[in-house]
Amino acid sequence: MFRRVRGPTLVRPAAWLGLVVLAAGLVLGAASGQEARPGPVLMVEVEGAIGPATAARVEDAVDTARERGADVLILRLDTPGGLDASMRSIVQAVLASPVPVVTWVGPSGARAASAGTFILYASHVAAMAPGTNLGAATPVPIGGAPVPEEGSEPSAMERKVINDAVAYIQGLAEMRGRDAGFAERAVREGASLAADAARKDGVVDLLAANEAELLAMLDGRAVETATGARTLATRGAAIETLEPTWQARLLGVITDPTIAYLLLLVGIYGLILEVFTPGTFLPGVTGAICLLLALYAFQLLPVDLTGLALIALGVLLIVAEAFAPSFGALGIGGMVAFVAGSIMLMDTGVPGFAIAGPVIAGVALAGAGLLLAIVVLVTRGQKRGIATGKESLIGSAGLVRSWHAGSGRVTAQGEIWQAHGPDGLLPGQAVRIRALRGLTVEVEPDLQSPTEDAS
Repeated sequence: MFRRVRGPTLVRPAAWLGLVVLAAGLVLGAASGQEARPGPVLMVEVEGAIGPATAARVEDAVDTARERGADVLILRLDTPGGLDASMRSIVQAVLASPVPVVTWVGPSGARAASAGTFILYASHVAAMAPGTNLGAATPVPIGGAPVPEEGSEPSAMERKVINDAVAYIQGLAEMRGRDAGFAERAVREGASLAADAARKDGVVDLLAANEAELLAMLDGRAVETATGARTLATRGAAIETLEPTWQARLLGVITDPTIAYLLLLVGIYGLILEVFTPGTFLPGVTGAICLLLALYAFQLLPVDLTGLALIALGVLLIVAEAFAPSFGALGIGGMVAFVAGSIMLMDTGVPGFAIAGPVIAGVALAGAGLLLAIVVLVTRGQKRGIATGKESLIGSAGLVRSWHAGSGRVTAQGEIWQAHGPDGLLPGQAVRIRALRGLTVEVEPDLQSPTEDAS
């Protein structure tokens, strides 16, 4: 006998067709769902001089965009330039970002000068608003040394700095496919371009009047990020502006050159007051905190150590005037050192990174006033008679307690003294001490003071 073995059940063609339609529907539904829900579009505002606080803020924004899976991170840029180290930190963060970074110079009237030009070249997409400009990217040496005039021969150090900047921005231009010729001219010659010319010459990619127009132009654009190619999906997206954290706000305050300068002075004077008035604690604690904050800011800023040393020397000389009076010699020298150090401390030639002149003038005038007060007090003290000890009795007023035959006892400065003087003095009569011999005073009648009861 043979047992019939049942073969595999065949699926009908109609069932196969239904499965295919269902799978296609699922795929299309997922794709349409993704298109309906693009990743967030984040924006960070980069305004003013570029410094350590700006770099920290952009780096935080790049990290936030990566963590939240943003589709685009927009840098709204308006800067006159800034510090080279901070600019390079921002460029490195942009180049390493897995999220496309779009730098938009806007709104109209904004600029991307100096360091801003490097950031614009490094971005995945460079855009500008009408009425904006970029360029003037010649590096300014620390100390504000002037750029060599046309036709003059730059020094070896200046050539090194300029060549390094040229190679850096040309590398960025080649990476992003932008005009490298203008990049070199912007560094070597300080050339600038308006938005329309920059778009025509291939320096920037887009010309957008506002954020909405920018998003419309970005939609569907393919860019190459550190993690691979990305296609932007910005249609219908809302822009979320990232606010700085409290740490970034604090860093922005203390790295302001003028604020750091004032923190340094408060720290020095606070510690000096604590040394000469021990036990009060408040000046010492306040001074220590301010001094540490100032030193932290100075390590992030281009500080001239010679200027810092001159400020410290000037303050010490002004204080020394109060304890070793030299009729202004120490104090005047201290004021000269203080003002010179304040001017040298942070004169970078970069807009926004020099100590405000009025602040230096105000602090110098306050120091001059303190110096004048010290000199006046010392002069008055030297003219004043002796106020303590037995010698202070000479010239002071007294009162006769008892008197007989040219001698007796008088009261002066709350003490009873043996006294010699003319005959005829009466108890209660006012006298004036004219000499001191051992423990005996010599007196004479004080005709201007009234007689009192000596009991």
